[in-house]
Amino acid sequence: MSNVKRSPAENSFSNDTAWQITSAEHMESGHMACPGCGASLSMRHTLKILGPQTIVVMPACCWAIIAGGQPTTALSTPLLHTPFAVAAAAATGVRRSLTAKRKKDITVLAWAGDGGTFDIGLQGISGAAERHEDMIYICYDNEAYMNTGIQQSSATPHGAWTTTTPGGKDFQYGKKDIMAIIKAHNPSYLASATIAYPEDFYLKIKRAKEASGFRFIHLLAACPSGWKIDSQDALKVTRMAVDSGVFPLLEMGSDGSFKETIEPEKPIPVQEYLKAQGRFKKMSDLEIETWQKEID
Repeated sequence: MSNVKRSPAENSFSNDTAWQITSAEHMESGHMACPGCGASLSMRHTLKILGPQTIVVMPACCWAIIAGGQPTTALSTPLLHTPFAVAAAAATGVRRSLTAKRKKDITVLAWAGDGGTFDIGLQGISGAAERHEDMIYICYDNEAYMNTGIQQSSATPHGAWTTTTPGGKDFQYGKKDIMAIIKAHNPSYLASATIAYPEDFYLKIKRAKEASGFRFIHLLAACPSGWKIDSQDALKVTRMAVDSGVFPLLEMGSDGSFKETIEPEKPIPVQEYLKAQGRFKKMSDLEIETWQKEID
């Protein structure tokens, strides 16, 4: 983490919140995640901050498999499985039932992949955000429908190989800007994060927990099989996404503007990030140059 410049708030993390980084585990061993799975690591550390007083609402996604088949679960917190499109709606129901029972100390966490967020579940998310429902919605984004065979989603970046885009996703169709879409709903908290930068990650989960209303966090989570990388390189490649500017770590301020919470002091060329993954091997030099210009 020597190649980054932290915001003032992030710099104060170790003094203000280190005591909350607990050794307690709310995700058990024996789960079904693949080696190097960014989504499983992200869930493990999310629950370290949110704690046992959490109800997880989860649509169809990789994590529906990672947790284990019914009646087993890798989570020690209550877990509600839902159909693909209705995670935000189901989380709304959970929250309102808790409110009716006057149970205000329980966090409702909707946890979904990019397919259930950017695509299939977007209408439910929009409704929940517009009504300012009291929940945390976290999208772990591995940039394709990984659970069903690595098919393209609207979170798949242009040029990327998937089983439905074997020649690379058409370059004119870029990744949907989910942060801008959620920002338009005026949420109470909005940020992007990745467990590859853990201090920034922890601080943002903590801030989401302490807020109320609709809160949304966009997590980049590496998928070694879908990204065609070695499992031991998952965190390294994810850091490269940040250091190249492909996935900036942002937080929305009270004035509605975004600030960058981690700024690479020496940004790396986007080519280094792309060349580290087999899914981009069919990109042309012109496409790589165009992507670099977009980031610049």
